[in-house]
Amino acid sequence: KLYVYENIREDAYVLYGFFDKQEREVFLQLISISGIGGNTARMILSALNPIELYNAISNENTTLLKAVKGVGLKTAQRIIVELKDKIKLTEETWSAIGNGSAVNVTIQEEAISALTMLGFAASVSQKVVIAILKEDPEATVEKVIKLALKRL
Repeated sequence: KLYVYENIREDAYVLYGFFDKQEREVFLQLISISGIGGNTARMILSALNPIELYNAISNENTTLLKAVKGVGLKTAQRIIVELKDKIKLTEETWSAIGNGSAVNVTIQEEAISALTMLGFAASVSQKVVIAILKEDPEATVEKVIKLALKRL
């Protein structure tokens, strides 16, 4: 299946395709924000999957959002302010992120912070750290950083 959003303007018909409903819903939420059009929303979803985007918004991670081409500090802040109340993380979404516990999120944030201070991109660091925490939810910050350095 392919999920489609059709944007009809005076000068063009533009179709955006999505793998699943969740991705399309996130796209619709993004384009509802002032200053974010279809292309910027597409760039955001190309760089971050919906779960990573939800995670960045709920943690108010402007650094990760700014890593997306075309998104500056003000736009990242606007995304967080306008979508923080709109996004509803279901149990399924949290289980996809990890176990969703405060400890896991803290370990994730600390590991990403350490990796970005070492010069790695925030978006790449977050993907690697989330993958490591999925494999080993009980890993310590030190272990996560060591494993991430091996993968980067």
